[in-house]
Amino acid sequence: MIRGAVQDEMDAAEDGRTLVDHVRATLDAARSRGSAPAVTLTYAQSLDGCISAAPGVTTPISNRRSRTFSHRLRAMHDAILVGVNTVLVDDPQLTVREVDGGHPRPVVVDSRLRTPPTARLFRREDARPIVATSETASPRREAELTAAGAEVRRIPLDAHGGVDLARTLEVLAGEGIASLMIEGGAGIITSVLRDRLADQLVLTISPVLLGGVRAVGSLGAATDRRPRLENIHREFVDEDLLVQGELERE
Repeated sequence: MIRGAVQDEMDAAEDGRTLVDHVRATLDAARSRGSAPAVTLTYAQSLDGCISAAPGVTTPISNRRSRTFSHRLRAMHDAILVGVNTVLVDDPQLTVREVDGGHPRPVVVDSRLRTPPTARLFRREDARPIVATSETASPRREAELTAAGAEVRRIPLDAHGGVDLARTLEVLAGEGIASLMIEGGAGIITSVLRDRLADQLVLTISPVLLGGVRAVGSLGAATDRRPRLENIHREFVDEDLLVQGELERE
């Protein structure tokens, strides 16, 4: 057991500020630097770096209070982005449910428009989901998703064959989105780190071993160009360790 006692509040950082304070400060600084959305990459992983026990399997990893923290992060952002596999496996609504705050606008990266029109994202009345897809995706599928409530944006593919996330950020900026939280899955996490698109990482590490789907794939970068965290802060939430740090953007 990493931390046995149940805490009434999350541990304060050494400088007296909480992890939420550091996340907010990094967002504010990123917003002031340019027109692209300030980006927070966040996910929960096991000790061996996995986000799921097996492909296509929903695997709860973090504890309840860590999940509440994630909802606090959602409430701090204008939009939240996931890959289509997350939609297919978990069918999330991507709302703020456990704390007070507004709901971020959902964004799905889906190069082949596999998002089902029956997905729970389309039951939300507060915001129309944005679906970022390729320029060659099926017009019929686009019409179905548009009828379900989506706003489909066609974006060129990157050198790796996926929807170009850098261009996607430009499109989201044009939609008035100033801050974006990215939750994954593994393909999205890897692309964001490889292309240096995030301003900060908020990582939840739970004391369990899964031996399953790795959170981060090959980054294909030279040793001196691999992503590194700076100005690192951490808090324990019961047995989970939360780590926040700044990432150098391209």
